[in-house]
Amino acid sequence: MKIVGYCDPLHVAPGETVRFMVSSAHPTYTADLVRLINGDNNPNGPGFNAPLVDSEITGEYPGHEQVIRTGSSAHIPHADVLSQLDSFTITAWIFPTIPTKGPQAIVTHGLEDPANLGYGMFIRTGGQLIATIGNGNGGRSVASAAATLLEHQWTFVAMTYNAASQALGVYQIPLHPWPLDRGHGRFEVKTPGSRPRAGAPLLIAAAAKSHEGDTVLTHEHFNGKIDAPRVYGRAMTNEEITGLAHGGDSLAVEGLVAAWDFSQDISTNRVTDIGPHALHGSVMQMPTRAVTGHNHTGNETNYRLAQHEYGAIHFHEDDLEDAAWEIDFEFTVPEDLRSGVYAAWVRSDDDEDYITFFVRPADGAKTADIAVLMSTVSYVTYANFRDVDGGFWDPERVPNTDPSLNAASHEFLQANEMPGLYDFHTDGSGATLCSWKRPILNMRPTYRYRVWSAPSRFPADLYLIDWLENRGLEYDVITDHDLHQKGSDLLNRYRVIISSSHPEYWTTPMIGSLETYLNGGGRLMYLGGNGFFGVAGIDPTRPHVVEVRRWGTSWPFEHHPAERTLQTTGEPGGAWRNRGRPPQALVGVGCGSAGFDKGAPYVRLPDSYDPRATFVFKGISYEERIGDFPSLVVKHGAAGYEMDRLDFSLGTPPHTLLLASSKDHSDKYVGLADEILWCPRGIDGIRAGDPPTPGEFHPFIRADMTYFETPNGGAVFSVGSIAWRSCLAYNNYDNNVSQVTENVVQRFTSSEPIAPAPHFDDELDRPYLPQME
Repeated sequence: MKIVGYCDPLHVAPGETVRFMVSSAHPTYTADLVRLINGDNNPNGPGFNAPLVDSEITGEYPGHEQVIRTGSSAHIPHADVLSQLDSFTITAWIFPTIPTKGPQAIVTHGLEDPANLGYGMFIRTGGQLIATIGNGNGGRSVASAAATLLEHQWTFVAMTYNAASQALGVYQIPLHPWPLDRGHGRFEVKTPGSRPRAGAPLLIAAAAKSHEGDTVLTHEHFNGKIDAPRVYGRAMTNEEITGLAHGGDSLAVEGLVAAWDFSQDISTNRVTDIGPHALHGSVMQMPTRAVTGHNHTGNETNYRLAQHEYGAIHFHEDDLEDAAWEIDFEFTVPEDLRSGVYAAWVRSDDDEDYITFFVRPADGAKTADIAVLMSTVSYVTYANFRDVDGGFWDPERVPNTDPSLNAASHEFLQANEMPGLYDFHTDGSGATLCSWKRPILNMRPTYRYRVWSAPSRFPADLYLIDWLENRGLEYDVITDHDLHQKGSDLLNRYRVIISSSHPEYWTTPMIGSLETYLNGGGRLMYLGGNGFFGVAGIDPTRPHVVEVRRWGTSWPFEHHPAERTLQTTGEPGGAWRNRGRPPQALVGVGCGSAGFDKGAPYVRLPDSYDPRATFVFKGISYEERIGDFPSLVVKHGAAGYEMDRLDFSLGTPPHTLLLASSKDHSDKYVGLADEILWCPRGIDGIRAGDPPTPGEFHPFIRADMTYFETPNGGAVFSVGSIAWRSCLAYNNYDNNVSQVTENVVQRFTSSEPIAPAPHFDDELDRPYLPQME
């Protein structure tokens, strides 16, 4: 990609400003503001639609290439007490994850100076621990341990320098030594030493390539955990070093200068020094905290219950919080700009990018009865999702695969490591944190998944925007981040909230606010699948940061059993079902199956004749199959991709009507493994623990359309399918998916209260329903 950008923030209101950062290989580029209505240029659909909007950003800009620099570290600002040391000792516990990939810095002070001033402790290429110090003559001296560090093992490391004897030493002592281990002991050289140049910061998990004031360019990043780094103002003896490695009190040793305790301020980017000089610092580029330290006993798996055992930080060479590109232009939202989905359209020659952002109404205002809730938490969670690299899109499983789609985007991502929350870091650990302060290529209207020509998540969500525009229905756009911050007061402005197609990840405040809204008479149209599934956290002080810790699910990985508590909020991660709040209890259905072959239609069931639900099927005969026609996502059918099912044992409200279910899915659809494991008694011949089976044989492989009333005149309508909205525009919007959707919108936006569900004392008291096959 020769032109690419991102913006900050992702969501704004009138009077607020959004900043755009662009990297362009062209000497100049043009920018315009567009309103995004439909991003799919598939000839079977209504066509791409992004009208220009007059704005201050329209114009030509000079192009310049901007680079993505990854790698996390901890920065301790310059302090005289550190820079004036002659003799010193540095100690730390380390847990290297790829020690043979070097060099990797552990603790460094200076060294970027051409005169090679300063010192540091590193892992050299090949996996040996070394201590290095500038010798004052433009070179460095090195003391090296003999044995390769073991990966995924805790080791106590130290470097000492005695200015009087000019002895530079390095120590390597495993936490759990074995009789045949040769990787421990002291290694020493004689050399003159030098101090770092004035103003140099001390770095943990990286070395400075250059620095100017508070701006530090880092390299040689460490991969793995670091725990309890310490600095002492003298060269400690062999006995003292060995004593610390074997459990001595590092805070009681004479000459302590600094002692950073990573178990403090876990939910922040602050690094706390509990030593005598309070040399506090901060972590950069979002390393993972709330991880087990060298002293973790296994007695607790929640860091809040044994915080002193979580004194480590997991650093990665590919961590990225903020790409920190220069701002190219800004846009202040006018007071009269309508709420909606917008983008800065930047282009030069045949290269272009759409930098997406969302505009909500001004605080306290609304311009419509309908609010479309855009899933920004899920968009960030899925940032640059590329499971294609792992063979997931094997043609045998996914007949619609087209490897040529989005090739330029995937080339860019391969050249620029910036893991999203479905990715592994380069050291093999699963990602836990992601940020919108980076290019997010799949949050573009034109982005295509490698399934036929199908949009996914954000691009697919525009199908609803296009449909609302076509039907002449007024709507506001709000985001997950707005809901997280403003709560149910935001939702209460609207008669109906319409979900995105894949609202998978939700925070605790979001879930609680939606429950409050529904219990207060609010109405929700859940027009998607695999929603309300995963627990997410938003950093309280850095709202661009989203956190997910995986467990109890089938794919793509699970986090360590003792590292499943969110560092940002201190709450358990995983799936909401495992927190006792399954999506069935909130919206009637929850995800049970997935597949990427063609979809299937819905077949109406007897509950669709219940008088409570007759409005849903106005103008539709019983014999009609709902969505039995082409889809823009899965080629055919309104039920497909990922699908949700009703389950009273998981909390589906007892008065829920099962209006319709899909059937006849191909054998490319499978039930989710966590669905099978959840079923303790078995269902329809499927026993607990049975593996997923092909679609036509598995009772969980279906999409259920449901409806139920909530207190105070509210209601929830769910379709349980990601593919639903991709059928809205078929036949120039004249189809039964569009009709059902419009029927529900009209009922839910009416001022007339929705009657509560009737109570039947006995099954015989129910009104007659026709018995249908």
